Amino acid sequence: MPDRLIIRLDAQGGLHWLRQSEDGRALSSSQPGAPPAQALAAAGEVLVLVPAADVLLLETQVTARNHSQLQKAVPFAVEDQLLGAVEEQHFAIQAGPGGRVGVAVVAKSRVREWLGKLAATGIRPDRMLPDSLAMPIAPETGSLMVEQGRALARLEPWSAMACSLAQFPHWLAQARAAGVGRALEVHDFGTDPLPALSGPILATHRRQDALAFLANNLRGNGINLLSGEFAASHRSGRAVRWWRRAAVLAAAMILLVLLHHGLEIRSLQKQVDQADANMRERLGRTFPDLGAAERVRAPQDVMRQRLDGLRGGGEDSGFLAMLGTIAPVIGRTTRSQLRGLEYRNDTLELGLRSPDVATLDGLREQFSAIPGLNAEVTASIPVENAVDGRIRISKEAK
Repeated sequence: MPDRLIIRLDAQGGLHWLRQSEDGRALSSSQPGAPPAQALAAAGEVLVLVPAADVLLLETQVTARNHSQLQKAVPFAVEDQLLGAVEEQHFAIQAGPGGRVGVAVVAKSRVREWLGKLAATGIRPDRMLPDSLAMPIAPETGSLMVEQGRALARLEPWSAMACSLAQFPHWLAQARAAGVGRALEVHDFGTDPLPALSGPILATHRRQDALAFLANNLRGNGINLLSGEFAASHRSGRAVRWWRRAAVLAAAMILLVLLHHGLEIRSLQKQVDQADANMRERLGRTFPDLGAAERVRAPQDVMRQRLDGLRGGGEDSGFLAMLGTIAPVIGRTTRSQLRGLEYRNDTLELGLRSPDVATLDGLREQFSAIPGLNAEVTASIPVENAVDGRIRISKEAK
């Protein structure tokens, strides 16, 4: 688990730090000065406590639909309680139940001063809050912290005072008169005698390590002075850099996929071009009489048209239809041999070898007897004890 580094910046600009586990256990006692670079680098979170005397705690009632509206409305809701101009103040908020809102107000110039001091020692905080919010508070008790002649008291969840120890009894008496009746639990980190305090005192504790005491009470506090224009960006910057790297890697992978697909498409196009060339070459061999217009058309379209022409445009006409019509006559013939046939322009010519001219003429008569057909002998050439003849068969004119 990453450690949490807790740093306290006091009113004189001094620093103390300690390491704490995520579950709140102290991993070291507080150390004076800035933490070493190794501790900063290993920290999962860097939290800085700043002087409560510079931060005004308030509570107000604001109704808003979302956090953005709430952030805009709060400054004007507490404006009459501020000494400085609203534009010069920075407001950190924490929404509570029933529309109650806890507010921490600090001068923008002071936040810039703190961040400058921290940056000078290599510290880039993730969270920042006043040390008064690290003081323990209970439903019936508040707390007082005495340290180096100073008093820091948390009398209500969103009310705290910081002053000299000598002035504190006076301020406490005024708070009692205003109705603050919580018993105080005193935590004394100094050597000066405690003055008499008005109201109930629950207990007094002598303590040694102020930062360890404050760190022990930090759990569950969600407010952060580093919001709005002071929001910490260095942690998210790392995430942004990783996201950018992931985006670059994803873009490279997409580019590789597109390149691969492009190469596949190019290869397929070459195969298509080769297949087209093969089709054209075979079409030319099959139909050597192709015209110029047919040679530039898609070969599959030319082939389909040529075949349709051979069929006469359909199954009920053309070469196949005529051949099917005369096939029974040819099938019954035992004295003549079919030596060849040629189909052109809806005309079928049969090459036959018959024993004599009379047999050849008998076939012509059988073909002419078929409805819708005309037949004529176009040649009869005597050969060895036979006749090679040709019969032309065509459709009757309608």
